[in-house]
This record gives sequence, structure tokens and C-alpha cells, in this order.
Amino acid sequence: AMGSLGYRLARSLPRGQPGLSPPGPRCYRSAPPQLQERTLVLAKPDAVQRRLVGSIIQRFERRGFQLVAMKLLQVDRGLVDRHYQELRRKPFYPALVAYMTSGPVVAMVWEGYNVVSCTRAMVGDTDSVGTIRGDLSVHISRNVVHASDSVETAEREIGFWFQRDELVDWESKDRDHTYRP
Repeated sequence: AMGSLGYRLARSLPRGQPGLSPPGPRCYRSAPPQLQERTLVLAKPDAVQRRLVGSIIQRFERRGFQLVAMKLLQVDRGLVDRHYQELRRKPFYPALVAYMTSGPVVAMVWEGYNVVSCTRAMVGDTDSVGTIRGDLSVHISRNVVHASDSVETAEREIGFWFQRDELVDWESKDRDHTYRP
């Protein structure tokens, strides 16, 4: 199957090269539609200011994920409070609010098989070479992107950032050529 071939190829690529994510969960869209997931990805103010949004999008497109929503917005305190509600009592929270409201953010919804866990692997930590944060972040407090950590969290977070009618259901014309055996 194409998915297993692609996975073997990805595993054989050398680590540490910009734009290559380390092997992790199976991230290919060769699954039935009912197994498709959606996740929220935010290109944070530092990514927008440093003009990294295209590089971030490219990594998701190369993985075969499908963009179903995207918008540029200036985030207000209320949205930050809803999104990061579990962090509100942390000592760094005021700095996080200041950071997230300091400039525009690009909010995106990506769809695909196992997209939530694959996205988390792609995002990585700020010190993991071959990941979005490892390759593009300059400091742990300026970590370029946010990605939902579970399917349930993704559903909740997508609801914070997008209205239902802003999510576009569409069929990629190259899907059969790319993902069928």
C-alpha cells in the first residue's frame, strides 16, 4: 500500500534536515472517511511577524493533510482566555496573553487520518530538530505554533476560532493518485 511505502520512505530519510519531520504516528490519509480527524493549528504572532506561515503550511500540505479553514486575525483577551483556560493560574499566563495579543495570528484547521497525533509529532519541542518548533522557534516562549493535543480538545478549540460555516468540506482531486494503492 502507498501509505506503508511512504512511511518506510519517511523512516529512511536522515533526521535533522529542515522540513523533514521525524517518523512517528502514521500520518497518511489512506483511511476511510469516518477515521478522518480535524485539528487546530495556530501560527502564533512570532510566526506571522517572521513570515513563516508559508513554511508551516507547506509542511502540512507535504504530509497530505487537507486545509479546511484558515483566517488571519488579531486575537483579543477573551479568545486567549477561552483557548488557554487551563493555563490561567500559571505564573507565565500574563506573558502568554501579552504574546498572543501582540500581533496577528493565522488560525487553521487541517483534516486527515490521524492528523491530531501526527500534527503534535510534526510540531515537536523547541529543541527537537526536524520539527516545526525545533527548526523555526528561537525560544521556548516564542514557539511559533499551537496544535491541539487530542481529538476532543481539537473539536473544542476549533469551535473557539471558527464558526461551523467557515469549515469547508471539499474533495482533493489528487487524493486518488496520491493515496490509493
